[in-house]
Amino acid sequence: SKAGQPLELHLANRLDRDTSGVMVITKLHKAAAKLVKAYTEHKVKKTYVALCIGPAPNWDKITIRSGHGRSKFGAWRVYSVSDIGRSLPGGSLVKEMVTSFEVLTLNGQRSSKSLAKLETNLKTDSECLESEMLVVKDKGSMRLRSNNEKDGEVLIRAYPESGRTHQIRLHCQWLGIPIRGDVKYGGVNEWKGREYVAHALHAESLTFEHPITGSQVEFHAPLPSWAGPVSCPNSSG
Repeated sequence: SKAGQPLELHLANRLDRDTSGVMVITKLHKAAAKLVKAYTEHKVKKTYVALCIGPAPNWDKITIRSGHGRSKFGAWRVYSVSDIGRSLPGGSLVKEMVTSFEVLTLNGQRSSKSLAKLETNLKTDSECLESEMLVVKDKGSMRLRSNNEKDGEVLIRAYPESGRTHQIRLHCQWLGIPIRGDVKYGGVNEWKGREYVAHALHAESLTFEHPITGSQVEFHAPLPSWAGPVSCPNSSG
């Protein structure tokens, strides 16, 4: 900043309250504006890590596509894909929401499949989309559980393709593995004798084109203790 003038900082991205992880703060309004545009155009690659509580998933890697919008009571919720584009009370529209997930550990243990994948580089968008595609066709078709299923700890990595409000939290709830501490979306706030006041969701990495130089940059935030010894996505350089 110029001598005698306070330094202005500009937020290029935001995180939900209680979500930890990487954020981008710029010193130039021009840079922030370009990054916001890159977010809007889905040119920023993001990864998140979350600790979910629920039965072991019957998938190792999955991509879920649904609608996203507010309910008649104002809360964010999952809609079916057939609702995308439909008008909602208040004038907003149901928008598309796509997230890819992979299981990293189950109850702290890696499967042979998970271990092999963790030793590879960060998936590209096209590789993420090669996973099993789950399309939400009914707003009420959230995964049902059988009576003999036991809850466990499911550590997942999420690759949000879109950037909807509470996207990962909503899709985890829909998949039947809500995030620990996320009581708003079905998560438990007490687990193994401890109470949790924040949800276990962490913005792990951001990759984007530098708004000034045009070079590819990648940022990682240190993983929280609840994530355990999980390998971070590797950069290409």
